[in-house]
Amino acid sequence: MFHNNNNNKLFSIMFSFMAVMLLVTGCGNKSTTTTSNEKAAPSSEEERIVKHAQGETTIKGTPKRIVTLYQGANDTLVAFGVKPVGIVESWDQKPIYDYLKSDLEGTVIVGQELQPNLEEISKLKPDLIIASKYRHEKIYSQLSKIAPTVMDDTVYEWKDTLNLIADALNKQDKKTELLANWDSRIKDFKSQMGDKLPMKATITNFRSDHMRLYYNSYGGSILKELGFKGLESPAGYKGNDWGEKITSKERIPDFNSDTIFNFNAAKNSKLADENYKTWTNHPLWKELNAVKNDKVFQVDEVYWSTGAGYKSANLMLDSLYDIYKLKK
Repeated sequence: MFHNNNNNKLFSIMFSFMAVMLLVTGCGNKSTTTTSNEKAAPSSEEERIVKHAQGETTIKGTPKRIVTLYQGANDTLVAFGVKPVGIVESWDQKPIYDYLKSDLEGTVIVGQELQPNLEEISKLKPDLIIASKYRHEKIYSQLSKIAPTVMDDTVYEWKDTLNLIADALNKQDKKTELLANWDSRIKDFKSQMGDKLPMKATITNFRSDHMRLYYNSYGGSILKELGFKGLESPAGYKGNDWGEKITSKERIPDFNSDTIFNFNAAKNSKLADENYKTWTNHPLWKELNAVKNDKVFQVDEVYWSTGAGYKSANLMLDSLYDIYKLKK
């Protein structure tokens, strides 16, 4: 009996020891899992260096509260499926272009593209500001004190804006998807146009007191991609990259091309329309090939110029499908 009791006690001690060991091991595994999760979580907050027109900016994680300070950025951020917390006012159809109103409803307006309100931007506590060196170079340091700020060179190179936003938001996959959709549409347009391309095209814009001829513009870059030939800047030209302002009607022969795409400025529209009539009634205008062949098309200023983003690029392309009666 005494011997059996000793055996029972020994068995009981060994069982208890094994139970404790299992518990400790279990706790150890749980602890390891927790530590692993703790290490994995910060990856969403990892820091990235984004190169842009004004230098380099460190961005932590994926920004959520974004302020955009030019029209193309307002537009393209929406194309990425992201709603900014603050935007600059549109040039026309104020405060937001009609085609973006449903996407940007309720977004705070932080001033004008040429003069954003720094105080209003600061109130929004953004974690990213998307600006343009072309517009905002002088206030870059002030913007950077509010939040990490990235800048595009211009306001009209929409693919540059697309690349900048993809880098800043760490959304390369979405960029690839958007560009694939765009490339597919370009290919379809060229296929349907066939031997009509290439054709020489001019983009004109009439204002109240002058007209504008575009060389390297938002609309012009899209036309070039579609297979049109745009006007080249004159030899020795040292003006604006986008084109030039013209006041002399003696320059009309310089517009000569197969097609003219024109939009009159919405600002001071009555005066712009009157100025357009004056120019187009001039004898030199009537001698242009596009005029003689009835190939002058009136197009939408927002889609062809001021929207300057991914969504407006597609709307510009839609208008060309309509002009040339192609199947969408």
